[in-house]
Amino acid sequence: MREPPLILVVDDVPDNVDILQMRLESQGYEVITAGDGEAALAIVRDKLPDLVLLDIMMPKLDGIATVKQLKADTDLPFIPVILVTARADAKDVIAGLEAGGDDYLTKPVDQSALMARVRGMLRIKALQDTVQEQARRLADQAGELALWNKDLEARVQAQLGQIERMGALKRFLAPQLAELIIARGEEHILETHRRDIVIVFCDLRGFTSFAETGEPEEVRDLLREYHAALGPIVTRSEGTLDQFSGDGIMVFFNDPLPCPDPAERAVRMAIEMREAVTQLQVDWRRRGRQIGFGVGIAQGYATLGQIGFADRIHYTAIGTVCNLASRLCDQALDGQILVSQRIAAAAEGIAPLEEIGDVALKGLSQAVAVYNVARAT
Repeated sequence: MREPPLILVVDDVPDNVDILQMRLESQGYEVITAGDGEAALAIVRDKLPDLVLLDIMMPKLDGIATVKQLKADTDLPFIPVILVTARADAKDVIAGLEAGGDDYLTKPVDQSALMARVRGMLRIKALQDTVQEQARRLADQAGELALWNKDLEARVQAQLGQIERMGALKRFLAPQLAELIIARGEEHILETHRRDIVIVFCDLRGFTSFAETGEPEEVRDLLREYHAALGPIVTRSEGTLDQFSGDGIMVFFNDPLPCPDPAERAVRMAIEMREAVTQLQVDWRRRGRQIGFGVGIAQGYATLGQIGFADRIHYTAIGTVCNLASRLCDQALDGQILVSQRIAAAAEGIAPLEEIGDVALKGLSQAVAVYNVARAT
């Protein structure tokens, strides 16, 4: 922007032009004038003023048509336009602003309002010129910036890829396990394979009845409390979260990263879960909610890997051991942690065990020896 700024005054009434010119020059601005829109456009393209004061009602080309042409000319830099109109011409002001005008003044023009509008528009012009100058400087450095950007883009893409992979893993792995897999570059371990694992199923007793009779908001709030209590326990136990849907939770151990004590971890996690739900039940029962909690744990070989489709991949386990753990969970009463014989042998020193006996479970051809992990006395 020039110093002092150059202002173009456009009005077909000479007296109006003289008044505006005198007021502006008294404040140190340089002023040029035009008597109609056509002359104004020619002067703008030739002189590139810093501000235009544009009357709306003029012969040949009125102010609205003039500002439309001025703003549509892509060869011109940003030049603010203050529309000047009679008080009764509110509709013309609206039309002028919609055509691209930046501000307006009403006639007769008040001196203080004039100076305030002019200073405000010139500040905007100065900021716009600064932005354009900075853009030109950046354009001059485009070659060097292009190389930097290319390198930066490659780095960002690599980091985004890692973040996406980390986010996908953290949906079913404890954060520390997900980070370890990414750090080692061992994402191939999520490919389909067979392994001896420990499966934990748990859900709420009486939840279905509660969900049928309770208000949706009550069901939602109860599930939030339940998930908030059990989710961190799964993470601390470094279990792999397979399902976290409604009141049902499925977690397995010893995959995708092997661990030396999967059965012990599973039992300790289940005990901690039971204690957490016991604390929740105090409040639930005070509110008339008779909801229990049961767990089933089994150990055996399963096929593990990713299933799903392009937009949603899920890592899961498939095998009889999954059915066994699920059926044990279904069989468990409130507060029971029912385990298979292999789990009972591994958990013998962790908590007292109660032998339930051989139980025929739905979907299994033979009865299964079942034990309950009792509460410590």
